[in-house]
Amino acid sequence: MSICYRTEERVFQLDTPGSSYLMGLVDEEGFVGHIYYGRKLGGDDLRYLLRTEERPFVPGKNNRERNAFLDSFPMEYPGSGSGDYREGAIEVRTRGGHQVVMPLYRSHKIYPGKPELPGLPATFGGEEDCDTLELVLWDQVLKLEAVLYYTAFRKLDVITRSVRVRNQGGEELYLTKVMSVAMDMDNREYDMLTLHGGWARERKLQRCPVALGKQSTGSIRGESSHQEHPFLALAEKGCSQKQGEVYALNFVYSGNFLAQTEGNQFDSVRVMMGIHPHQFCWRLEPGEQFQAPEAVLVYSCQGLGKMTRTFHDLYRSHLLRGEYKEKKRPILLNSWEAAYFDFNTDTLLKLAGQAAELGIEMLVMDDGWFGRRNDDNSSLGDWEVNEEKLSGGLKYLVDQVNQLGMKFGIWFEPEMISPDSDLFREHPDWALQVPGRGPSLTRNQLVLDLSRSEVVDCIYEKVAKVLRSANIEYVKWDMNRQLNDMGSIALPPDRQGELYHRYVLAVYELQRRMTEEFPHILLENCSGGGGRYDPGMLYYSPQIWCSDDTDAVERLSIQEGTAMIYPLSAMGAHVSDCPNHILGRTTPFATRGYVALAGTFGYELDVARISEADRAMIPEQVAMYHKYNDLVRQGDYYRLASYQENHGYDCWQVVSKDRTECLVTYIQVLSRPNVRSRRIFLEGLAPDRQYQIEGEERTYRGDTLMYGGLLMKPMQGDFQGTLIYLKMV
Repeated sequence: MSICYRTEERVFQLDTPGSSYLMGLVDEEGFVGHIYYGRKLGGDDLRYLLRTEERPFVPGKNNRERNAFLDSFPMEYPGSGSGDYREGAIEVRTRGGHQVVMPLYRSHKIYPGKPELPGLPATFGGEEDCDTLELVLWDQVLKLEAVLYYTAFRKLDVITRSVRVRNQGGEELYLTKVMSVAMDMDNREYDMLTLHGGWARERKLQRCPVALGKQSTGSIRGESSHQEHPFLALAEKGCSQKQGEVYALNFVYSGNFLAQTEGNQFDSVRVMMGIHPHQFCWRLEPGEQFQAPEAVLVYSCQGLGKMTRTFHDLYRSHLLRGEYKEKKRPILLNSWEAAYFDFNTDTLLKLAGQAAELGIEMLVMDDGWFGRRNDDNSSLGDWEVNEEKLSGGLKYLVDQVNQLGMKFGIWFEPEMISPDSDLFREHPDWALQVPGRGPSLTRNQLVLDLSRSEVVDCIYEKVAKVLRSANIEYVKWDMNRQLNDMGSIALPPDRQGELYHRYVLAVYELQRRMTEEFPHILLENCSGGGGRYDPGMLYYSPQIWCSDDTDAVERLSIQEGTAMIYPLSAMGAHVSDCPNHILGRTTPFATRGYVALAGTFGYELDVARISEADRAMIPEQVAMYHKYNDLVRQGDYYRLASYQENHGYDCWQVVSKDRTECLVTYIQVLSRPNVRSRRIFLEGLAPDRQYQIEGEERTYRGDTLMYGGLLMKPMQGDFQGTLIYLKMV
């Protein structure tokens, strides 16, 4: 097994192919200390790293300095209020208002495989893939049990962590904070890596030194958000794509989160990740339990590139599910930028007919097909077909599209409700709201109170009725605003703090029902673009719309930040019209295709209104997609150059698992005068094998391409791109 407990030393060791994670029990009280996480080690006794023989001694030897011990010991899962003045991982309030909690070791068990987390998405693995440690901690005063779950994967440098808290006392307790992971480490001058942005410019990398005090990233917007991302990494100074140590955490959750470092007086750093404690308070009745979401830990001693490929392999094999998990996705044409709200059956069929002739495989009908939805001011919640627009009904439209040889997809925004809707007029109390306060609107819409089962059931049946009515093979699930005015008339006063989390659980429940009843449907999540791009959503949908910004140049940095964690197969990416509808920038049609090829690939335009030259290129791009998508979807990803860093060009590479083929994408963002060719260095090839570039006669050894490099000649004009395909000969 990859997990063992050394009884004499009282030490747990978790091993992956390239890493080890050690923690030990100290003193008769059962303090659990973090010993080591890093490169894989043998069986030496590492308890000396806990520094328990230095002053102050453990309480069993020197109880007069108990607080000094608690404030310096590297806690594996720290409590709060008892003398450790660093931030705790768990906080509890009693009926009497007291807020001290100290979880100590009680028992453990180790077994092959990995348990599911009730009601939550999580990575999965069978007995042949991974092993799990359940470490049971106990607060004797509160009668509170905290079970720490650790799963070590046998073929990947991945350890997952989660926590289940159970009240085993006789009175209710209020859980006001529960982090899914906490870890104390010596601060070896680490940098903290996080991802930030905004709508239409998501997931830009930020790197700054870990300092004394607290540094954090987080969301209190009710979703993982455009602005922040549930990812944090510690990287040693100089860590690059190819070299250096990096410790990465990614949160499998789609709501409020906190990821934080805290540098302290003893040159150590406490890292935590979990549900954001902002406005969080969960009442635990006697016998009840709370399950925290999962955090994924990835260790790499070969730089950020190895971290990225580990995340990709984990999520492709142990998070994505369903029919499309490993399947090529159909090339779709989305009606949004082609028609917005201005369409009917005839215009959609005309669009579909023109698209089918060019090789496009699916028509997606976006917003505007339901209720009286002719703009974004009404009808959310009224999920009935507007037959004034769709004459003959939805089934007629879908059947006609199918007769063209195309699949059909549809857009929903199930979590929202318009004040101008029949549903709101019938159930005004179904919107999230605080009594006496006028609710704040975004896009003139409110958010449904999904903490109520009757609301969830009603919305699901409305959506499912539409899906049952015709041969719909794709759903775009959108969420175009963030949460506020958090109040539910269905929750008592001391449960209002549960609303954010209950909302996320209800979204998961809705998507679970949909994917189980309609397993053939390709579900693509979206939240105003990339506002809820996280592992929790990927558990239900194998792809997520990466950003509402489809400009090819802006997408370079958006997709770079996304691909740092998530597989290319999961990134919704399309070729759109120019001038771009958000930026007004014009880029070559070919370049737009190369950038979209790094994702799921599709179109957001009216094929009849683009130039003849661009339209003639669509069949070529369709052929390009079918030629390379298996490689892009399944291969190893290497980031060769970053437009975010050099502002001149961008370059990435995908190599097949057997190293027999590779595809390099090179984008010259800005043209320069009087320059020589650029040299790019490939990665991941077999050094002693020969490769041939498609279109050339000569061959190159793999080591030549990796260490000697390839020369990229300057191209005429800005925003130019090219593909280089190599095959082993």
